Amino acid sequence: MAPSAAAADSSPPSSPETTENHLQPFFVLHEASSRKPGRTSTGTVKTRKKIDFSPSKLKNVEKPDVEIAKEGGDEGYGNLRMDAFEVVWSKIESTIKDVLRDINANVFNEIHQWVRDSFSTIRSFGMLTFREATQAFPIVTDASSKQLFTGLVLTKNMEFVDDLLTFEELGRHLKSQGCHVANLSSLDFTAKSGIGGCLRSLLRQFLVAPLDAADISILASWYREQGNYNNPIVVIVDDIERCCGSVLSDFILMFSEWVLKIPVILIMGVTTTLDAPRNILPSNVLQRLCPCMFTLGTPSERMDAIIEAVLVRQCSGFSISHKVAVFMRNYFVRQDGTITSFIRALKIACSQHFSMEPLSIILKGFFLEEDRQGLQDGLLLQAMFKHAFDLPSYGRNKMGEENVGSFAHCLSELKRSQTEWRTVVLCLYEAGKGDRIQLLDLLCEALNPALYSSRTSGTCTKVDKGHGVSPSNNFPVQQHPIMRKDRLICQAVQKVRDLPIAQLYKLLKRWEELTVDINEIHAKLKELLSVIKLENGRSSRQDMADSSKRPVSRSQLNIEKESRAVNEKAASLIECMVRDYMQPVECLPLHEIVCFKNVETLQLALIGDPRRRIQIDLLESYKILRCSCCSRSGHSLLPSLHDTSILYNLAQEHGDHINLHDWYQSFKSKVCSSRSKGKHKSKQSPLPKKRKDMNEPDKPCEASIQARFCKAVTELQITGLIRMPTKRRPDFVQRVAFGL
Repeated sequence: MAPSAAAADSSPPSSPETTENHLQPFFVLHEASSRKPGRTSTGTVKTRKKIDFSPSKLKNVEKPDVEIAKEGGDEGYGNLRMDAFEVVWSKIESTIKDVLRDINANVFNEIHQWVRDSFSTIRSFGMLTFREATQAFPIVTDASSKQLFTGLVLTKNMEFVDDLLTFEELGRHLKSQGCHVANLSSLDFTAKSGIGGCLRSLLRQFLVAPLDAADISILASWYREQGNYNNPIVVIVDDIERCCGSVLSDFILMFSEWVLKIPVILIMGVTTTLDAPRNILPSNVLQRLCPCMFTLGTPSERMDAIIEAVLVRQCSGFSISHKVAVFMRNYFVRQDGTITSFIRALKIACSQHFSMEPLSIILKGFFLEEDRQGLQDGLLLQAMFKHAFDLPSYGRNKMGEENVGSFAHCLSELKRSQTEWRTVVLCLYEAGKGDRIQLLDLLCEALNPALYSSRTSGTCTKVDKGHGVSPSNNFPVQQHPIMRKDRLICQAVQKVRDLPIAQLYKLLKRWEELTVDINEIHAKLKELLSVIKLENGRSSRQDMADSSKRPVSRSQLNIEKESRAVNEKAASLIECMVRDYMQPVECLPLHEIVCFKNVETLQLALIGDPRRRIQIDLLESYKILRCSCCSRSGHSLLPSLHDTSILYNLAQEHGDHINLHDWYQSFKSKVCSSRSKGKHKSKQSPLPKKRKDMNEPDKPCEASIQARFCKAVTELQITGLIRMPTKRRPDFVQRVAFGL
C-alpha cells in the first residue's frame, strides 16, 4: 500500500500541533491510486498557484502583504518568520553562552593557574632525555613523583546534562591558554570497554590519524616527538560518580606511572560531595592522587543569571506571559530541574510564537539594535500595520487613529514600558538578594496582570519632586494584593525598611546605576544618597563627641530616628516605582507581537499526549495529506485511505465494545466501493472497451481483505487504541481511548 502520487507531492502543513510536538509514532498514508499516472481526467481541475514570498520578490508584489497573508491563511510570512526566529534565537543562545561563561570565568582562571603550577611541579622532578622519554616503559622513581595532580570540580547539579556544556567551555578555555585538552565522558569508563576504551578515546583526540591500538607509549612518543612537551596534558572527566570504579582505578594507576613522561593532569566533575572519590576508588589509588578542590556556581545562580539576561533584560525583545512563566517554573522544579530543559522549553516557546503570530517578524528589525534599517525604511510598518489594529490589546486600549504613525508610537511605548518594567524588577531583585529571593519566582509575580490591575486602583500618586511619598505605616498600597506579606515584592520592600544605613547606601548606589533611563527616579535616588551622606557625617561626629558621656544620648536617638526615616523614604520610593512603572507586558497594547501566551501548546509540546495525537492523525488524515481526492470528497471515507485510518473511523460508530463481524463487513464495503464507482464512471467514458478493461482495478479477494483487516486491527492494538478479544467474548474488541 504505497502512497499515491498526489500524497507524495503534497507536503504536510506545519500546523502548530504537528510540528511542535515532534511526536510521530504513526504515519497515515494513502493507498496507491488505481489509475495510471499518465492518464488525466476529462474534467478541468483547478490548481492552486504557489506564491513566492521570498525577500527578493516582496518589492514586486502589487497587493499588500497583509492581504496576501490573509488569503493564504497567514502562511505567506512563513519564510520571513522563520528567518526572524533564527535571528532572535541565535541572539538568545549567544547571550546564554556568554552568561554561563562569565559566571564560571573566575573558577576557570583558578583552574588554569592550578594547572600551570602543577605542571611546574612535575617538571621540577627533572627533565628527561629524548631516549628516556621515548622508551616504551615508565621511569622508575620514588613514590612522591608518581602522584597525579587531580582537580575535583563540585558542580552541585541534579543531572549531569547541565555539566556537559560547562566542561566543554572549560576545555576550550584551557586550550586557548595552550594546554593539550581531552574531554572524556563517563561512558568511556565502562566495564565493557575497559581501560582500552579510555586510551583509544584519548588517542583519537590528540592524534590526527585514528588508531585502534590502545598503547600508552604512542601517546608518550606523540608528546615528545611533536614538540608538545612545553605544555601540560589535561584530561577532563565530566562525572566521576558515573564511571566504573575499577576502570577509573586502572586509568589513574597507569598514568601515575607515566606522569614524568606524560604530564597528565586530571580534572573530574563531582555532583554530590567532594568525598565521592573515597566511595568509588580504593585506598591504594587515592594515595596516587594529589587533589585540589574547586566549586562552580550553584544552579540557582546560573538560572538567575539566565533569567536576568534573557527574560528580564530581554536581550532579543522576546518575552513570555505570566501563565507561561509559571508553567516553565513548575516544569523546571517538578521535572528534572536542569537548566538544559529550561532552555529547551524556552526555545520551543520562541518557535511557537513565531509560527503563530504573523507580526512577530518585527522583533528582528525593531527590537534588535543591530537591524533597525528595515523599520526606518517603513517596509514592515507599511506592509502589516493594518493587521496590528485587529489585535485584541490594541482595541482594548483604544489607541485612537489607525495609521502608520499610531502603530509606530505604540511600538515605541511598548519598548519604553518594558524598559521601565525591567528596571523596577531588577531593583526589587537587588533588594531581595539578602533573603535569597529567586529571580524566576519574582518574574512570575511581576508578570501577573491581575496584581497590576489591583495596585493601579490605589490612591498613591507618582513620586513628587520634593520629598517623595511621606512615610507612614498605614500606606494605602498595603491593602492591595501586591503588598501582602506572602508576596515576594512585599518581602523585598520590607527588606529595604530593615537594612542598616551602610547596606542601604550600597543598595541605593546600585539602584542609581539601574535607573539611568528613568530620570525622575534617578534624581530622587541622588537626593536620598545625599541625605545618607549627611546622616553618616553627622553620626560619626556625634559618636566622637559622646564617647565619654552617657551610653545612650538623646542625639543618638535622634540619629536612629532619622535613619529609620531614610529607610522609610527608600521603601516608599520602591513602592511607588512598583505601582507606577512595573506594568506587565500583557497590559500593554500590541504586546502580542513580542509576548508568547499560549501555554496549552507549550505544555503539549513539552509533556506531550501521544495517544491523542495518534487519534487525531487517524481521524483527520485529510488535513495532513491534503491530496486531490481528499479535497474533493471532504470528510467522507475513501478506499484509498490507509486501512488503519478507515478502520478507526468506522470504530467511532460503535460503543465501548465493537462486534468484529460488523466491523469487518463495514471495512469490506468501504474497501470494495472503488470497483462499483469505477464501473459507474466507465459507462460514460468514450474510450474503447479494451482500454476500459485495462484501467479497471482488480477486485480484491476475500483472503486479501481479511489479511488487511487483521493487520489494521493489530496496528490499533499496538498503538493502544483497542484491546483484543478475550476468551469470554471472542467476537468483540474493546475500545480504550475516548474523549477527543
